Amino acid sequence: MSRVVTLAHYYTQPEIQQMADKVGDSLELSLFARDAEADIIVFAGVRFMAETAKILNPNATVVLPDRGSTCSLVTQTDVDALRRWRESYPDHVHVSYINSSAEHKALSDWIVTSRNVDDIIAQLYADGKQVIFSPDRNMGAYLNFQYGYDMPLWSAVCEVHDKFNQAALDEAFAAVPGARYLIAHPESPLPVLQLADYVGSTSGMLKWVREFEREPDAVIFVATEDGILYNMRQARPDLNIEQAPIYAGCQCNQCPYMKMNTIEAVKRAQAGQGTVIDYLTPAQMDAARAPIERMLEFSQRYYQ
Repeated sequence: MSRVVTLAHYYTQPEIQQMADKVGDSLELSLFARDAEADIIVFAGVRFMAETAKILNPNATVVLPDRGSTCSLVTQTDVDALRRWRESYPDHVHVSYINSSAEHKALSDWIVTSRNVDDIIAQLYADGKQVIFSPDRNMGAYLNFQYGYDMPLWSAVCEVHDKFNQAALDEAFAAVPGARYLIAHPESPLPVLQLADYVGSTSGMLKWVREFEREPDAVIFVATEDGILYNMRQARPDLNIEQAPIYAGCQCNQCPYMKMNTIEAVKRAQAGQGTVIDYLTPAQMDAARAPIERMLEFSQRYYQ
């Protein structure tokens, strides 16, 4: 009998997370997928995540519940144009965010997640390297601002995080009579990140909330996809946790691709019906695996 393992990202609906064997961020799920003793991996996330699972565990059948669950960072990146851009910086190390296609990863020297990007790029600069960064322009702009880098950046954005804006946050802050805090994902625009009390990965923000010392009447605004609010409120029901507004009066910001992972679609995938990640050639997977494994080795060495 086939062993089926279901993985779910924090941005999926609570009901989907409850169906999963493992819930996590991109780094956690990549590590779990690599080591999973599974015949079938159902990845309730988006396509690049399922591709990464297949690259790291090529003997498993990896199934994506809905074929349409992509990512704007992927759809906004033309791989041929990316190749030419990379070739224009022959002396630079190409660091790519994990939110990228398998073809994109194959053109990279390092893959990073929002949890380890700061440490990996800092290490490259400490080693005397020059870096180009793709595909997330907002994340790259934050790194350049925060650390004084001058990395050339590819220009794509997460359509969810890019909607957060300073004006809406200023208005929301003004309406809070007591203490207010902002935690934000680095895919958000730089003016938003400059207002934040904490900038970090999905799991990093969750950890920040878990460890927050409660203040009476404090409001915590969260600038990321609204799926993680479920986990935050489960961890700290005593806190007032709100999603950061994207414009006046709106505190709703969902990834349409993550929400394609419906209960019915995940159940079908668990039964073997869905989009099977079977289109990557061995050469493509080998080329994409090298920078991913470089990242995983770094992460296991530094984050144990």
